[in-house]
Amino acid sequence: MAGIGIAILIVALDQASKTWVLYGLDLINQPAGQREEIFSFFHLTMVWNRGISFGFLQAQAVWHSWLLIAFSLGVTGLLGVWMLRAARWLQATAYALIMGGAVGNAIDRAVYGAVADFLDFSSLPLPFGFSFGWVFNVADICINIGVAILVIDLLLNERD
Repeated sequence: MAGIGIAILIVALDQASKTWVLYGLDLINQPAGQREEIFSFFHLTMVWNRGISFGFLQAQAVWHSWLLIAFSLGVTGLLGVWMLRAARWLQATAYALIMGGAVGNAIDRAVYGAVADFLDFSSLPLPFGFSFGWVFNVADICINIGVAILVIDLLLNERD
């Protein structure tokens, strides 16, 4: 099924980008928070996220990381079943994006004990004094796009 291919592609892109940033740019050996300016509004900033989305529920012990890995893989399995049963291509694509992102971040937890985040748009000028202070990665982008697609699909289509 195409959804499995999409999920595999997401994992590959996520891991390739992390490998490039960690080893190609050598941010793995830089202090946490080290910033490399790319544009005035975009930096590569090394952050190790030991929690879940946006750093919530920080894993303090090794077993916490393994619990988060198990949870991610369990959710991935459930989404895989839903993807195979999806009635619409938009649903299947959304599940694939979320699955790929979850597996990409789970690989980081298994290898490093934390998720490598590095995309930093905190200097991007936003209207009305708003700011975006989070640092994220390709997997996070795919998870968020997948969730957004699911919401759009839900709003545009009747329940199956």
